[in-house]
Amino acid sequence: MKAIPYGRQNITEEDVKAVVETLKSDYLTQGPKIAAFETAFAKYIGSKYAIALANGTAALHLCTLALGVKEGDKVITTPITFAASANCVRYCGGEVVFSDIDPETYLLDIDKVRTLLEASPKGTYKGIIPVDFAGRANNLEAFRALADQHDLWIIEDACHSPGGSFKDSNHKTQNCGNGNYADLAIFSFHPVKHIASGEGGMITTNDEKLYQKLLQLRTHGIVKNNNAYTNSIALAGGKETYPGWYMEMQNLGFNYRLTDFQAALGLSQLSRSDKGIEKRREIASNYFDAFKNKSFIKGQSGVIEGHAYHLYVIEVQDRLGLYNHLRDKNIFAQIHYIPCHLMPYYQQFGWKEGDMPNAENYYKHCISLPMYPILTDEEQAYVIDSINLFYSEKY
Repeated sequence: MKAIPYGRQNITEEDVKAVVETLKSDYLTQGPKIAAFETAFAKYIGSKYAIALANGTAALHLCTLALGVKEGDKVITTPITFAASANCVRYCGGEVVFSDIDPETYLLDIDKVRTLLEASPKGTYKGIIPVDFAGRANNLEAFRALADQHDLWIIEDACHSPGGSFKDSNHKTQNCGNGNYADLAIFSFHPVKHIASGEGGMITTNDEKLYQKLLQLRTHGIVKNNNAYTNSIALAGGKETYPGWYMEMQNLGFNYRLTDFQAALGLSQLSRSDKGIEKRREIASNYFDAFKNKSFIKGQSGVIEGHAYHLYVIEVQDRLGLYNHLRDKNIFAQIHYIPCHLMPYYQQFGWKEGDMPNAENYYKHCISLPMYPILTDEEQAYVIDSINLFYSEKY
């Protein structure tokens, strides 16, 4: 069997054509494909605004900047996530406060967040960054209600869940990142994600003021708008109006732009995103049925409505043994994630083993199985058979 990774991009002839056409056009960056991708993505998610960026980490960084995170501000997030979800707070000098996960959902446990908030005076914390881990959506309606009680903002890290959703209290479907509950949401277009553009990210929001601020921050803090300039027309070099070349840097921003050919690839991939999620859910159902009655399974992602299945996670006995066995079979499963609070960088702030028992127990047993739309039935059966073979020799 050829190598089977945990995730893999799918580049079609249509994708290649879209990129080549853009490479042959007048724009490689700051051209029309950026706006087209943003408009299509906002429509897909259901938000008012979308801002394309260089990657998901850049998106997180700009979100914390736009919300005014500064030195000493405390922000709550989950330890089971890629480090960027926490690091964005540190980029602004803020303090990351980890709160434990729900062992059933693997998501940030809202009850533990509530306990954390109620144990401190109002104003101690500034915001919450819930992560739609593996593609499972947080109930952001509940998080919004809690955040409003404590005057907190919310950044939804939806990198794993474009196309994911949850049901609100009125049984209405709420798409991940639609802006109805979170102030800002972010997505990633890394090759193993649902939509690939090589690298790339997106912020979605329904807040026009945040949107305008993000547009500035994305491009060096520069404004090119006659109605927004603060310097005089004379200083700008004009007479009755500002000259056409004029622009102002009004804030300290960054070059976090996406290129046009990356946007073209993302736009092409977006057109078949729903089919990709449909296939992911089919694969998830097969895994669930294969392992639901196995004694060696401690837990698994299950079949969950609205789950976008960036990952399919199982919790097992002898995780290291299984990991090595699968690699011997040319199956490259992965571990998501080493708890952030146990990273040496965060341990310097006092975080230690034992602080997040649910996250730490999860980490001891979790393994992510191959999950991507072009995984064939034969390949999935081989993965399942290889796992069963390993445990048949042990139990």
